[in-house]
Amino acid sequence: MKLNFIKLSAYFTLVTSFAMAQDQNQLKTIEEIVISDTKFAQSKEKSGKIIEKITAKDLENKKGQSLAAVLSQVAGVEVAGSQSGTGKNLEYYIRGGRSRQVLIVIDGVPVTDASGIGFQYDLRLLPVEQIESIEIMKGAASTLYGSGAATGLINITLKKASKKEIEGTAYMNLGTQNVPNQRKTNAQDFNQGFSVNGTKGSVSYFTSLNSKETKGISEAAGANFETDYFSRVNALQKIGIQFNSKFSIQAFTNYDRMKSSFDRGNFSDETANISLSEQFRVGFSPKYKYANGELNFVTGFTNLERHYDTYNTWSSSVETSYFKSRSVSIDMFNKYNFSKAFFLILGTQFQFMDMQEESNSENISNSEANFNVIDPYATAVYYFNFGLNINVGARLNKHNVYGNHTTFNFNPSFSFKKTPLKLISSYSTAYITPSLYQLYSPYGNLRLKPEENTTIEAGFETTVFDKKVTLNTVGFYREEENSYDFFTDPTSYESQYINNSNVVIAKGMETTLVIKPNSYLSINGNYTFTQVAEAQSKLIPKHKVNVSIDVDFTKKIHWNAQYQYVAARNDAFFDNNTFETIKTTLGSYQLINTNFSIDVLPNRLSIFTAVTNILDKDFYENIGYSVRGRNFKLGLNFKF
Repeated sequence: MKLNFIKLSAYFTLVTSFAMAQDQNQLKTIEEIVISDTKFAQSKEKSGKIIEKITAKDLENKKGQSLAAVLSQVAGVEVAGSQSGTGKNLEYYIRGGRSRQVLIVIDGVPVTDASGIGFQYDLRLLPVEQIESIEIMKGAASTLYGSGAATGLINITLKKASKKEIEGTAYMNLGTQNVPNQRKTNAQDFNQGFSVNGTKGSVSYFTSLNSKETKGISEAAGANFETDYFSRVNALQKIGIQFNSKFSIQAFTNYDRMKSSFDRGNFSDETANISLSEQFRVGFSPKYKYANGELNFVTGFTNLERHYDTYNTWSSSVETSYFKSRSVSIDMFNKYNFSKAFFLILGTQFQFMDMQEESNSENISNSEANFNVIDPYATAVYYFNFGLNINVGARLNKHNVYGNHTTFNFNPSFSFKKTPLKLISSYSTAYITPSLYQLYSPYGNLRLKPEENTTIEAGFETTVFDKKVTLNTVGFYREEENSYDFFTDPTSYESQYINNSNVVIAKGMETTLVIKPNSYLSINGNYTFTQVAEAQSKLIPKHKVNVSIDVDFTKKIHWNAQYQYVAARNDAFFDNNTFETIKTTLGSYQLINTNFSIDVLPNRLSIFTAVTNILDKDFYENIGYSVRGRNFKLGLNFKF
């Protein structure tokens, strides 16, 4: 079905832009709550870290954008693949680190792909429509969260049941799929879903189903390449029981299915390649509150299977490969309040992971490729009357393959009584467990040591003009030891994973400015400077700027616009013709996106339109891969 989205979106934008701004009630300041630096809810003002929080309202204001695109607008975060075709794999870079150094947690459960080389979780599996909020805490966080949290933590909270007996939402949006200088106007990006939730007596429930289908863009960049497709289905069921004021339990079941076609690589088209991922997650979380504290028990089990059909140019045939991973996480932790100023967190986390692979070139059995970890940990927090706050903790990692390892965190901060200024600092260590593939594959090495990271950071946060202006700046210095490299002996041509003997140093600065002069205008800007050795700087920009403006013209009309500047980056690709690795520099680029939404029926029906890459800039996010040009999206959200 042909639909002229450009004309329809332009008309909608024109109508809404003529709405007159009206004064509303004076700005009301709501205390912001964060959980990432203690695992328990506390005021952001008492936190000794700069925690970037993406709220439900922030996500609402950026309707039509992917989770990767939203995350890439946070200070200090770079998501490679966020501007590419939907099927392009994602890589996460925080503070000069790699994806394996970023831990992703969903509702308190760490999520990984235990069959992947770097253990990283694929955020393409998660629809942004299921998310309530996101916290990003940068720096080493292994003391509370274990292996993987070396450069940052992405802490995702999914939507919860409402207090009403029954409530529901449904949404649908359609969009174009164009690369730069392309003018297709028919719908090729389809998103739809619904949720039903509520609370009846002591029982709460949340059920959602989401799906996405896109086509129209070739993953690899090139003329007359076949367009690739992407499809995803997500189902989530949450049940909660509040037995009494002290004891409650939450349980969830989650199924995600993702299928896409993909190309051979940089500048290389392929019509036969297909990937299929299926993920099943289940878990439960009892919670017990008592007079002086709270005991939590968070569990999760994940079964993830990946299938690939890949065309082999040497044999002129399609080869199949199969990966399966299972992971179990059981985390029991208790918070005991000695007083209003002092509390202690004690916990123990158990994790089990295994993987198997079946392919033409290698086979890995899960009876061999598995490990388990038991981590006792402790964190103490003290708030002194004169403004000093201290967060200190330690963790002992007991791994059945490489033995014991200790990490610790020291995070003092100081809030001035008569001046709206908070000084923050921290010294923290982290570790990264070698992946099962790096240990047990034909290239594996059981002598690998865990990667170690040490981060020092210092900065400040100030809120002035009756909390209408907030500014924070943090400088960081990070050292990385025993990082993993893939080494091929030039004489024997034997290959295996090894520990790099060089110390990797990354340093930089992150600053964020938020201006909220009244209840209907908000301006948010951030700048990130990252410096890392050239050998480790692939796809990491030295400079990055984001600016976002939100305007509520009336209680029914909202406008959002974002600007992003990404500086030049280093990249490299394998040339299939010369069989050489070619180093290159990707040019800088700028993006402007916008979004309009109207509440047609207050708290019932809203309509939105979004335009991405308004200037239709052509650039490379990854060398040899397509990027999205100017695209339009229209959608509606209905509540019942």
